[in-house]
Amino acid sequence: MPPARIIFWAATLGGIVVSARAILIGPPPLVIAVGYVLAYFAILLSGVFVLRLRMFSDAIVQGNAGARGVVLTFDDGPDPVHTREVLAVLAEHGAKATFFVIGRKAEEHPDVVREIVADGHAVGIHGWAHDRLLSLRSSRRVQKDLRRAMQAIETITGERPLLFRPPIGHTNLTIAREADKLDLETVGWSASARDGLRTTKPKDVLRRITPNLKDGAILLLHDAPERGTRRPSGVAALPEILARIRDRNLKVAHLPDWLDLDQDDDAATGSSTTKRAPPS
Repeated sequence: MPPARIIFWAATLGGIVVSARAILIGPPPLVIAVGYVLAYFAILLSGVFVLRLRMFSDAIVQGNAGARGVVLTFDDGPDPVHTREVLAVLAEHGAKATFFVIGRKAEEHPDVVREIVADGHAVGIHGWAHDRLLSLRSSRRVQKDLRRAMQAIETITGERPLLFRPPIGHTNLTIAREADKLDLETVGWSASARDGLRTTKPKDVLRRITPNLKDGAILLLHDAPERGTRRPSGVAALPEILARIRDRNLKVAHLPDWLDLDQDDDAATGSSTTKRAPPS
């Protein structure tokens, strides 16, 4: 169990004990009570905001100990111009990537999604509309969002998506539970280019990514902006990132190969089972 999850459950248990004591014996001093509440919410929010802590979800944030190569992932597409530019660069280098697409955009540009799949890349979901407040939504709304995105991809590609990256990486018990119900593997990252920001330049992308080019790394880049049509700086930096991967005698790994994902569909029942390698 990840250390952050142990801390969360320990803090939750502590809160139950303190509450029981307050009922049976009397409340603790105000300064202690307020301090505990603030500390608990700090723990809770760190788990929501930092997916890498894996406080609520067994997210894949890097390869297992024996993983070889660097995984490339792209968020917020598809975009009819920039995604195709990324596909062209990847094809030139013989590299495979995973695209976490927004369901709404996928419906608008189904031909681009089909091109991603035709080129041998993986497609995961990034929510239906990239709801930045998804971690504040009800279970019903989270499930509706994920199902709608999954249905869009399945309709376009004929295959049920197995991978999920929460919008802006925020998660909680509700999102983790609903993703698990849908047999989705939650995927985080070990290094982010932060190229979704308008102010990020290609040199910034290289500065943030280069130190993390090592076996087992999962890189987060963007093939489209969350909104609008501007070109993410990660697209411009991609050829140099691939060159630096090669110069370090690394390879570009394919995420589904790392996870050993396999789906067996039961046509009679409509159910599915997913085999997954254990997360690191």
